[in-house]
Amino acid sequence: MTTTTELDAFTRDWEEWHAAKDRALADPHGFLAVTGLHWLDAEPARFPDAPGAWSTGPEGVLVELDEGEELLVDGAPVQGRHLFGVLEERGGVYAQAGEAVIEVAKRGGHDIVRPRHPDNPLLRQFTRTPAYPADPRWSLTGRYLPFDAPRPVTVGAAVEGLQHVYDAPGEIEFTLPDGSVHRLTAFNGHLPGTLQVLFTDATSGVTTYAANRSLTIPAPSPDHRVTVDFNRATNLPCAYTDLATCPLPPAENRLPTAIEAGEQIPYERTTRP
Repeated sequence: MTTTTELDAFTRDWEEWHAAKDRALADPHGFLAVTGLHWLDAEPARFPDAPGAWSTGPEGVLVELDEGEELLVDGAPVQGRHLFGVLEERGGVYAQAGEAVIEVAKRGGHDIVRPRHPDNPLLRQFTRTPAYPADPRWSLTGRYLPFDAPRPVTVGAAVEGLQHVYDAPGEIEFTLPDGSVHRLTAFNGHLPGTLQVLFTDATSGVTTYAANRSLTIPAPSPDHRVTVDFNRATNLPCAYTDLATCPLPPAENRLPTAIEAGEQIPYERTTRP
């Protein structure tokens, strides 16, 4: 049984975490600042929210800047023709153009330019992300079941026709409060040793974003125990903007149960104030 003191501490810790998460989301050059998602090909193209004519080919991404146009790349001014080179999948570089940052990246095998402007209305109007109240019953102890070798898993994307391929090192097994046992395919997390689970559940499209939510799993213990705290299930950038290429969950990660925990549909996707 959770005592009042323990519940207060659990809630306070969650509130601090969620406030920090929203502060990061509101970064002047974060995803809410994105003004365009531009797909590159061999034909040079100009975009209204970035200087230069952009193209891609065997040598990688190229920008050709007209007289009076300039980018800062690694802090150094660039004029004229600049070759960014061949980018790695899910990799990218950032160039500065005045107050804006120009993301040059590869997603799903395609080179893209994604400008980020701190005066973007989506960013300026952002207040917070709605979420279920913190509830300790959704913080579960599970098991990490590593595969003998990582398995490549192909998943869809928020952009129609795009696919992502991730290496899955194993599965996460846990028991929900209703007693049902589930296993979810896990990918590597952003920090060494951590894992990431993409999932949907019976709340998806009702109170939570329809396409996906993400849960970071801290590094497993030596005996493969993990904490599966659905209170910390977060929206991916595609929950806020159509200018994101977020991955969708693999088929086996679509839970039939309602996970009434974590972040809900952003206000930006509803008619609520």
